[in-house]
Amino acid sequence: MNSIIDHLRSHRSFRKFQTDQVIPKEQLDAIIRATQCAPSWINGQQYSIIAVQNPERKQKMAELCGNQPYIAESSVFLVFVADFYRTHLASETHGGSLTAVENVDALLVGATDVGLACENAIIAAESFDLGVVCIGGIRRNMADVIDFLQLPKYVFPVVGLCIGYPDVEMPIKPRFPKEAVYFEETYQTDVTDAMAAYDETIIPFSAREGGISWTKRVSAFYDKDYYPSIAETLKQQGFLMKDKN
Repeated sequence: MNSIIDHLRSHRSFRKFQTDQVIPKEQLDAIIRATQCAPSWINGQQYSIIAVQNPERKQKMAELCGNQPYIAESSVFLVFVADFYRTHLASETHGGSLTAVENVDALLVGATDVGLACENAIIAAESFDLGVVCIGGIRRNMADVIDFLQLPKYVFPVVGLCIGYPDVEMPIKPRFPKEAVYFEETYQTDVTDAMAAYDETIIPFSAREGGISWTKRVSAFYDKDYYPSIAETLKQQGFLMKDKN
């Protein structure tokens, strides 16, 4: 193995941070610049990052994301947004129509660019021995987050990232066996045995989720529509998701 592989395989999520700790500006700058090195489709760079560091504003973000206290405790909360506003400006400059943003594929492009950038930020932050945790709850009250961060049209939040100094040690949570997620040439559907084995493996690491199996947890999670207002909010932001048929 090499140091990069070891770094990637030691990833953990931290949900308890030392409060009132400030990340040195040069470190935060290095994290952001490393984030910008992530690949993106057509070099479109369809993402932006909003750093929330003010204590009162972090507390408000914690509330908007479903009352998640580690957002307020973190040194900085990075909000990754899918961003076609710069594309909109480029289109205006050259007399374009921006028609592609009306297609659902634009959402995939924006979310993918965000995901790649966010992973770079995670790796960079961890290289400074900082702890991180991703926050999908940024989409819980999407319209309110858009207002709070003053996001213009063609921009919407996808994921948040808490970065700070861990206050507790966390174990490395086991992942699926490789055979359950890696296939050669074609998709393989015979994964039930691997899932059952993983259910047994993950229970000791799932106290936060109630000590339940992976299959039970995700089954319950996807039994309901967690964020039903997202589609309407995206339309208000200019993503019409038109059916082209």
